[in-house]
Amino acid sequence: MSFRVFNELYLRYDEWYERNYMIFECELNALKMLKLGGRGLDLGVGTGVFASRIGVEFGVDPALNPLKLARDRGVEVAQAMGEYLPFRDKCFDYILIALSLCFFDNPMSILREARRCLKDSGRIAICVILKDSSWGRYYEMLKERGHDFYRHANFYTLDEIKEMLNSINLSIEKIYATLSYTPEDEPIIEEPSEEIDGRSFVCLSAIPESRPEG
Repeated sequence: MSFRVFNELYLRYDEWYERNYMIFECELNALKMLKLGGRGLDLGVGTGVFASRIGVEFGVDPALNPLKLARDRGVEVAQAMGEYLPFRDKCFDYILIALSLCFFDNPMSILREARRCLKDSGRIAICVILKDSSWGRYYEMLKERGHDFYRHANFYTLDEIKEMLNSINLSIEKIYATLSYTPEDEPIIEEPSEEIDGRSFVCLSAIPESRPEG
């Protein structure tokens, strides 16, 4: 299972964000555009790099070692599988899945469980590298070469993610994209855009298709 490699190599994973801070800032800025608020859960929180920067209160992950760093960063954490969240129905205003969707063995089971824990007025936020983008193709190449992390990954197109969300009666409310440059280019910090074409990283928020009145 992919979480085992993150449990073993969590420091290497965490250090990537320090070494590539410009790329991380681009991704973080796109996430901030969703303006998530209220009681939140980071599903697949890892070391808490995203959760701690936008103030997500809770985080879960099956890998124990990364959770120690997330806790040190101020996130209240629990070790749990995404398919069996230790929370009651409809208890979160938002649920964040940041760069972890591609590592879920059964993404639909996890999305259905997230949907169970989401308030009727809530939103699920998903941030991914798109499969059919320059960065997606780069990571697919690393996967084929047996990269420690990416050999476990399954990347998705935006249409595939929309189909997953539609199957649990969620529709996209907002979407922002960044990383208009390729992995070969010199990184820069750029503003998020609502234009998806030519950009590799997207953050979207999805809401229940039938919200209650009022």
